[in-house]
Amino acid sequence: MSRSLKKGPYIDENVMKKVLKQKKENKYDVIKTWARDSQIAPEFVGCKMAIHNGKKFIEILVSESMVGHRLGEFSLTRTFKGHGKITKKTMDKT
Repeated sequence: MSRSLKKGPYIDENVMKKVLKQKKENKYDVIKTWARDSQIAPEFVGCKMAIHNGKKFIEILVSESMVGHRLGEFSLTRTFKGHGKITKKTMDKT
């Protein structure tokens, strides 16, 4: 279920301040954040962000196609190791 339109998008204030400060100074450093629930605003386009996944920071470069999504969508918390391989031993069991 999406957020109510009358409430507007949730954008973390601290992240927004850092982005606006960087745009004002024309200095683009990596912005570290733990705010995975924050939505990506159009002002974030072109910024490098390091989003915490619970263990380490994953760096992303924000593009226009990411606007409206949450930061956490681009920093996966689980690693997919793949499904089990089919071997001769598993074939004999079936």
